[in-house]
Amino acid sequence: MNNTIAKNLLSTLVIFSTLVINFSAQASEKSKNHTSKHSSKQKINFGPGDHYQHEMDINISDYKKIDDISKQASDLPKPLNRNRPEKVIINLKAVEVISKIAPNILYHYWTFNNTVPGPFLRVREDDTVELSLHNDKSSSHSHVIDLHAVTGPGGGKAVTEVEPGDTKTFSFKATTPGLYVYHCAAGNPATHIANGMYGMILVEPKQGLSKVDHEFYIMQGELYTKGRIGKKGFQKFNSRKMLDERPEYIVFNGRTGALVGEGQLNAKVGEKIRLFIGNAGVAKISSFHVIGEIFDRVFPEASLSSPLQNVQTTLIPAGGATVVEFQVDYPGNYVLVDHALARSDRGAWGILNVTGSKNDSLYIGETEKNMSHEKDRHSGH
Repeated sequence: MNNTIAKNLLSTLVIFSTLVINFSAQASEKSKNHTSKHSSKQKINFGPGDHYQHEMDINISDYKKIDDISKQASDLPKPLNRNRPEKVIINLKAVEVISKIAPNILYHYWTFNNTVPGPFLRVREDDTVELSLHNDKSSSHSHVIDLHAVTGPGGGKAVTEVEPGDTKTFSFKATTPGLYVYHCAAGNPATHIANGMYGMILVEPKQGLSKVDHEFYIMQGELYTKGRIGKKGFQKFNSRKMLDERPEYIVFNGRTGALVGEGQLNAKVGEKIRLFIGNAGVAKISSFHVIGEIFDRVFPEASLSSPLQNVQTTLIPAGGATVVEFQVDYPGNYVLVDHALARSDRGAWGILNVTGSKNDSLYIGETEKNMSHEKDRHSGH
């Protein structure tokens, strides 16, 4: 009987100890996800130990309004054209803003420098980079930066966690050429990335890149909104959808239609194009394709040493990048897509508009033949 009582007591103690340990671990995780300043405004980040249905209560009047969140695809630095390493100083600002996913659909974006993606950073192999991250005082969360080009703990995260209103600075050496994603990795990194905190950094090789006529900067991202796709009004972030990997929107450069109309890519017949393409994720692999073009060269997963030739579609993993190059030989509109084509209806498409003379030996259809014959007939009168 005494042995039975002793066994029961031991079992009870084990269960009690386990509960205490689990409770302590969850409490510790929750406390880490609170920022220490502005405690009345700070919210809990999503992450281990936090309830997946937690939602932030957003007062949109507390945040700056941005009319167009998208980064222009043509807005990137020119090639460096230098043959020696230098010290490069970069200043980034974490800013939370209100902007449009689509007409009449607002969202609380978290950004680097007020755009999605953030600035395209360009350095040279062996450069020493000094990067400062300032977190705007209006931010609801602490933020950090993790650059995949960095060799060191957290890619910079370990030394850049910055509270609202503060700034952190760190230095790194750009040792390895390539095109790399950077993103926020504070709290639950997936949440910060899904809300728009990502961009790319190019580390040019010592010999530079081949000359092209145009370079463009494109990043695919996912938006997890509480309302279904097309639902009007202000849309909250939905953590359950993110955990289930069910984005309502999959977009290029931050919003639907970012690479259409005024945001489209433009070139002329005969020009060479280079696309720097990244995939922020957080869940989906991108199958990048340009309808009506074949990539002359693809640098798979942005490794700049061994390009492939004559590629139709290239895969870009979440958190990865690629570089594609091709010459445009015929005028018209070329549609950029994730060739998982249902995603076009969620926003993942854009336009490359090419102007110039037609080459009938390369491409001609019945309609164009008829138009050509009609012109010849009229010119004979």
